[in-house]
Amino acid sequence: MSQFTDFALLPSLQATLREKSYVKPTEIQERAIPALLEGRSIVGVAETGSGKTLSYALPVLHLLRSLENSGDKVTENGRPRAAVLVPTRELGEQVTKVFKPFTHTTRVRVRSVLGGTTMEIAKRGVAGPFELLVATPGRLLQLIEQKLVTLNDVRFLVLDEADQMLDQGFLTDAIRLATFCPRNRQMALFSATVSAKVQELMNQLFEDAEVIRSKGSQRTVQTLQTQNRKVTDGKRAPLLEKVLSEPVSGGTLVFTNTREQCDKLFAEMKAKGCKCAIYRGEMDKNERRRNLRDFREGVLEYLISTDLGGRGLDVEHVSRVINYHLPKGMDNYLHRVGRTARAGRHGVVINFVTERDQDLIDRLDSVAPPAKKR
Repeated sequence: MSQFTDFALLPSLQATLREKSYVKPTEIQERAIPALLEGRSIVGVAETGSGKTLSYALPVLHLLRSLENSGDKVTENGRPRAAVLVPTRELGEQVTKVFKPFTHTTRVRVRSVLGGTTMEIAKRGVAGPFELLVATPGRLLQLIEQKLVTLNDVRFLVLDEADQMLDQGFLTDAIRLATFCPRNRQMALFSATVSAKVQELMNQLFEDAEVIRSKGSQRTVQTLQTQNRKVTDGKRAPLLEKVLSEPVSGGTLVFTNTREQCDKLFAEMKAKGCKCAIYRGEMDKNERRRNLRDFREGVLEYLISTDLGGRGLDVEHVSRVINYHLPKGMDNYLHRVGRTARAGRHGVVINFVTERDQDLIDRLDSVAPPAKKR
């Protein structure tokens, strides 16, 4: 299949795809959507920015609306037919945003209950009947324990950004939530990498699932240009000043390895008049959310982050990633650089390289398309 029109999707979904000018699916979409439409459970492993959310969103909406069209309607409060588990509030909001345009014509009710919001907001979110729930595991378990949500009618369970979810200690919660669903539910797991914890989850819940790996999984995308800049005598600041003086058409994400490094760099950049903010753990969640919103809306030119910002964030106008401090592991590197050059757009990653980083730099040849390196 080479176009979305080749998929056996409901006319209302096809209409929204045309309206949004979605014509050609990505590799993971091309392979995952038909499998899910046929009712199979899958594990989808694909590079960041490859359109994994739409890979399950379209089959989920097709199933839910088809049940409604057949007269099998949802009438009970807090009893969804599909659930999407996500690791963070920010990712949950992004996933909901992907679903929303399609629900206008396909008429599926989507609710979200996410950590970082009050329980009152969560309770209002699950009031009344609805078909689809996007949730963080901890908050969903709280609502189940309070008997405000039940998963005994879930036909489709999705675990999105599984590597990040399990990094945050949600393995036990994810398995527990799956047991609350009917045994014959369809399942999908999507991840950019397969860590030991993801493999453990696959062994426990996805033993019979079809594993779909895109050719680009564990690699950077073709539209990403990689530049390695040498740090001289440990002095990063002059190099950063030079890099920031170079023209760029969108926003810039700057990565550090620790919260202390993040705060220090923020203070230095702010003192030089840069429109910047921080995005890291151990900070007020409302402030972090506000900083992300301002960056997304273009109020800020730079967002300085730890690896927290490397997982799941989708900000369309990010055209440059700067690894002010390179991570030690390849998985974190792939997640960071996956914040740019998403969905076919072009982007650049600039790595600040010291002698200590040489091992990682040597390994980059295995993940970066040679034609895009310089």
